[in-house]
Amino acid sequence: MARKKKDLALLEGITITGLAGEGKALTHVDGKVLFVPFAAPGDVCDIQITKKKSSFMEGKIARIVTPSPERIQPICSHFTICGGCKWQHLPYALQLQSKEQVVRDALQRIGKIEVGKYLPILGSAETERYRNKLEFTFSHKRWLFPEELDVLNARPTPPEPYELSGLGYHLPGMFDKVLNIDTCYLGAEVMDEIRLFVRDYCSARPEEYPYFDLRKQEGLMRTLMLRTTSTGEIMVVVVFYREDEAARIALLTALQERFPQITALLYVINGKCNDTIGDQEIHCFYGREYIEEEMEGLRFRIGPKSFYQTNSRQAYELYKVAREFAELTGSERVYDLYTGTGTIANFVARQCASVVGIEYVPEAIEDARVNSKVNGIENTLFYAGDMKDILTTDFISEHGEPDVIITDPPRAGMHEDVVATILRAAPRRIVYVSCNPATQARDLQLLTATGEYSVTKSRAVDMFPHTHHIENVVQLVRR
Repeated sequence: MARKKKDLALLEGITITGLAGEGKALTHVDGKVLFVPFAAPGDVCDIQITKKKSSFMEGKIARIVTPSPERIQPICSHFTICGGCKWQHLPYALQLQSKEQVVRDALQRIGKIEVGKYLPILGSAETERYRNKLEFTFSHKRWLFPEELDVLNARPTPPEPYELSGLGYHLPGMFDKVLNIDTCYLGAEVMDEIRLFVRDYCSARPEEYPYFDLRKQEGLMRTLMLRTTSTGEIMVVVVFYREDEAARIALLTALQERFPQITALLYVINGKCNDTIGDQEIHCFYGREYIEEEMEGLRFRIGPKSFYQTNSRQAYELYKVAREFAELTGSERVYDLYTGTGTIANFVARQCASVVGIEYVPEAIEDARVNSKVNGIENTLFYAGDMKDILTTDFISEHGEPDVIITDPPRAGMHEDVVATILRAAPRRIVYVSCNPATQARDLQLLTATGEYSVTKSRAVDMFPHTHHIENVVQLVRR
C-alpha cells in the first residue's frame, strides 16, 4: 500500500523579510529559510507550505493579510500566471537595490573576492517594452482561466479543438500548455499586433492551420519569433511543423500585406521533436534575411539565429562599461572571447590596434565578419570553434599575446582550461562580462587564486527589469 502523503502546514501571519534568488522572497520560520514567490518584503501573509526539507521550505501565498508598503500594482493582468516578470509588484528602485546585493553576495560569499570598487548599478531607462526579441509557441492546449472553464462547462456540447488552442508563452512546469495573451509589455506594440494577427488568422481557419500537439507530434503551426531594432526594422520568423505550400503562402502573404513595414519575413519547416531552429534551414519569403541594429554609428546585422542582447538600449550601456574597463589607448591587441556576432569586438575595434574574436557558433562568426566588413573595420579576425580547443598556447603564439582580454561567456561560465590559458597569456587587463554572478564569482576565484590578478572594479547593468536577472562587468588588473 502506498504511503499517504503528509499534509503540509498553512502558516498564518508570516512577515516576509527580504528577497532571494530566482525572483522569490524569503523569511525565516523555526530556524528554516522559507522561500515564497510573488511576495514583497514587509508583506504579512498566510502561507501554504508546498515543500519541506531539512534546511528550507517553499510556500505560496494563500492570503495577504497586510500588504507591504513597498508593494505596487503590477501592470500586467497575467502577473503570477505567466511567470516571466516576477518582480512587477516591486518598485524599480527596490529591484535595482536587490540586484546590486545579489552581485555583491556572489562575489564576496561565493568567490571570496575582494573588489577594489563597486560602481553604482546602471538601471534601464525603459522598464516596459524593452525587449527586442520574443518567441511564442502555438499549442492545441492553452491555459484556461476559471471564467473560461465556467462558460465551457455550462455549454451542452464539448468545445471545438480550435477553441482550446493558443499562441503565447509556455507556462512554468507545463511543457505543452501556453498562456494565450492579448498584450505583453515586454516587446514593442507592433509585436502584439503581429502576434494577434497571426493568431486570429489561423484560428479562423482551424482546418488549414491546426495548432501543434507536442505530445502527438502533429499539426502545422509551431512557433513564432519576432525581432525588432532601435532603427525600426522588424523580423518575423514563422515555424511550421511540415510543408503545406498553399497554407504557408497564404499566411505569409497576408502578413506581408497587413504589415508592409516588415523588413525580414522568414519561415522554417521544422519536423523535429523539439522547437530549436539552430540546425534548421531558414527560408526568406519577403525582404532581407537579416535586420540591422545601430550603435555609435556602427551597424550590426542580426539574422534569425544570431545572438544579440535583447535590450538594445541597455546593450549599449553594457558595452560602454566593458570598453571603459578595457582602458584602451589605441595600441592594444584585444582578444574577445565568446564574441557572438562580434558586437563587442567591432564596438572596441576603433579604440585598439587589433581584435581577435572567438565563438563556438560558425553562423555567428560569419555574422561577425560581415559586421566588420559593412562598417569598414579591417583590424578584426574571427575564429569559430570550442573555446577550450581554439584558445591554446599555439593559437596565442600565432596571433600574438593579448594586452586585454574581454570575455562574455554563457551562463555556465568558462571552462577551467580557458581560465588556465588566460592566465598563461597574462594580459594586462581582463574584462569579464557575465549574465550569472554565481559562475562569474567561481571563475574570478580561479583567476585570482595565484595572486597575479586583482579585481579592481565591478559594475552591474540591469538588462531585464521586473526579473531577477542581472549582468555584471568586472575589471581584473595584473599586479
